[in-house]
Amino acid sequence: MLELEHRFRVVDVHAQLPVEEPVTARGRAISPEKLEREMHQAGVVAAVVFPGPREGESYLRANNAVARRSVERPFVAFARINGPRDPTGGATARLRNFGASRKDWHTAPDDIEQYAYDDRFHGFKIDPTCDGLPDDDVLDQLEDVGLPLIVHAGEGFPPGAAAETLLDRSFPVVLSHFGGYPLNRDLMDEAIDTLDSYDDCYLDTSFVRYREQLERAVMEHPDRVLFGSGAPNAHPNVAVMEVLTLDVPEDAMRKVFSKNPSRVVAALASDSDD
Repeated sequence: MLELEHRFRVVDVHAQLPVEEPVTARGRAISPEKLEREMHQAGVVAAVVFPGPREGESYLRANNAVARRSVERPFVAFARINGPRDPTGGATARLRNFGASRKDWHTAPDDIEQYAYDDRFHGFKIDPTCDGLPDDDVLDQLEDVGLPLIVHAGEGFPPGAAAETLLDRSFPVVLSHFGGYPLNRDLMDEAIDTLDSYDDCYLDTSFVRYREQLERAVMEHPDRVLFGSGAPNAHPNVAVMEVLTLDVPEDAMRKVFSKNPSRVVAALASDSDD
């Protein structure tokens, strides 16, 4: 792909960084070097990165690998976490969660504290449908450290479930994919409505392809929408163009591309964001 030319400083809050080498996805080789190259082509100057799913495994090794591969690259490492609770909701899940206890591979409060005070990590990432939900002790520790949590939200974990389990906490929560993965407009609208009720809730634009929902969120909540590419599954060029072609003011685009992400994730900020 050709390099995009635009006048914005762009930072990305949603990219997955491979931790094995070599890594191949759908016949295409992926490496940290290639991801960095694609970010450069799109004009993305810094990106939040986290490991892919590891169902039934501890994320310690994967998180450390992401941190190691972020060194001397424009990557900001987030630690991926997991938990023993069922995210599906309903009476059965509530009953199961009542007696749920952490296994050896689940994130513990001490892990959160260690990640938070390790200068290699700047926040956390969770996919409740794959990783489960943390218990109250872990959520309490997340509140104590106050770093942002990126949440894979959609049909498996809709905005309503996030409101019941996470959004009443005092740390910033970023609902990825406008809360509507995969491409569920109704859930995206629900997530936009959720912003009215929770000051520490944000939406990222990864895998959002509907102009109506993008423009509505940016116009109604210009300070709560963060650019996310979804790389490497989506090329950052595509994600940047989704925002560049919106019918919104230039200042709103600047907020989405840089000011909003930099306010939520301090490590993404530059002097020009002050």
